Amino acid sequence: MEYGFMDFLTLIGSLVLFLYGMKLMSEALQKVAGNNLRKILSAMTSNRFFGVFTGLLITGIIQSSSATTVMVVSFVNAGLLTLSESIGVIMGANIGTTVTAWIISLIGFKVKISALALPLIGVGFPLIFSGKSTRKSWGEVLMGFALLFMGLDLLKNAVPDINSNPEILTFLKSYTGHGFWSVLIFLGIGTLLTVVIQSSSATMALTLVMCFNGWISYEMAVAMVLGENIGTTITANIAALIANTTAKRAAMAHTLFNVFGVIWVLILYKPVIKLVAGIAEGMEGISPLTDAAAIPVALSLFHTTFNVANVLIQVWFVKFIEKAVTFIVRKKKDEEEEFGLKFINTGMLSTSELSILQAKKEITEYARKSYKMFNQAKKQFAETDEKKCKKIAEKISKNEIAMDQFEADIANYLTKVSEGELSITGARRVRTLLKISDNIESLADGSYNLSQSMSRKTKKKIWFTPDQRNDILEMFKLVEKSFEITMYTMENFDNEKPDLTAIKENEAKINELRDNLKKLNAKNLEENAYTYQSSVIYMDLVTICETIGDNLININEAMSFQKQELISGHGM
Repeated sequence: MEYGFMDFLTLIGSLVLFLYGMKLMSEALQKVAGNNLRKILSAMTSNRFFGVFTGLLITGIIQSSSATTVMVVSFVNAGLLTLSESIGVIMGANIGTTVTAWIISLIGFKVKISALALPLIGVGFPLIFSGKSTRKSWGEVLMGFALLFMGLDLLKNAVPDINSNPEILTFLKSYTGHGFWSVLIFLGIGTLLTVVIQSSSATMALTLVMCFNGWISYEMAVAMVLGENIGTTITANIAALIANTTAKRAAMAHTLFNVFGVIWVLILYKPVIKLVAGIAEGMEGISPLTDAAAIPVALSLFHTTFNVANVLIQVWFVKFIEKAVTFIVRKKKDEEEEFGLKFINTGMLSTSELSILQAKKEITEYARKSYKMFNQAKKQFAETDEKKCKKIAEKISKNEIAMDQFEADIANYLTKVSEGELSITGARRVRTLLKISDNIESLADGSYNLSQSMSRKTKKKIWFTPDQRNDILEMFKLVEKSFEITMYTMENFDNEKPDLTAIKENEAKINELRDNLKKLNAKNLEENAYTYQSSVIYMDLVTICETIGDNLININEAMSFQKQELISGHGM
């Protein structure tokens, strides 16, 4: 029997079904977990050991170390995790990913998978049409789990029979007789396969199938597993390419951790594989060195032993790893001063629900930049040197253009998020974030308008009386207080319920001051206390400040509404 093109396509289709099942199950589990993933990450990384456990737990749940490490890189980029905390989580993720191999080796090769898969589809498929998002997500979990094992079952059958196709065995054998070089060759094959497939679990499944069918020996399979551990770091590094420096360091820490682990195992290669083979023989009664049927369990045992031992060795050197990646990945001199996107450059996380968290962090930074622009406008008002005033105005103008683009980028990002699978509350949160983002853009416009009015004042040589200057400074002071209340609320949104009392009281003071200054301005004009041109600029500044106050209270009301939904149980 010849192995033709259609047989090859069947093999590829089986692998695709396996990958799709894993993707469906992983994303559905993330949706079920939802915001709890972020809470787990932030609450359980207080020390390196908790961090390891957290990474293990999350990867065990979502069945993808790549998803966990990309998530960690994104959270480091978003400032939700420190570099040190992220290293512990990444270590745990390497242990968590071994769960897949055990499922495949203990269930996939010993149970008639199709007998389990079809009933799971029968249970899961109706749940997908449920109106409740949680039940729908659980339906997707069951469907993904069933498709994963159906893909594995088809993969086993799609692999060509060695007895009928001895040339394949000859092809592989040509790379197995070169001693330690063969180990390095199969290590490279494992790395390359993982990079191409973008899933170490899928490559592990392929390796197990190849062993089960007698394609490769236990020793070469171990080398492939080591390669998979290096290949799986590529995903996080790709995600970190356009992230900030700290996120790049987190991705690099993942690479260093795995590469160091592979190096020490290669040094002790023979003793390690014999030790694991002995343990596997004690468990199964047959040795993987002599019987292919014992290889799947032995390989899963090696995978787990390697990752656990690697963590036990390196968990004591987290600070050293942190220093090493800080040395390797240098911070750009101008990074902290950059007036652009910081947190959503890494792209969307693996689910839309989790991407909302990044967008929220980005919007908080967006608000912080609008506050910075307001302070620049205040600085321009206080400056008496015409050249310095012009320079500040140019900076504000440049920042206003950047803020417009900033708002467009956030809106585009949230639009992409809304196109994914979102719960009803998730969709509401996106709308709320869009509303907040729009009001922040109006804050930037307000600061720009303040700057333009002051530039006209300087250009036309218009002077304010001491009373006018004091009035504007008083208005600035009230607006600044509203900014401070808003920033505090945004930065503590997860821990505290927004209180509108303070912002409403301050807004009332702003409105009262505006009304009083309007009346006072009319009276001063009648008494010729200052020129008409001066009064126009004066009232422009007052009106713009009052508008900024309105935008700030709109932001607080939007946050209060969103928090109320979360507390009432409609949110995630």
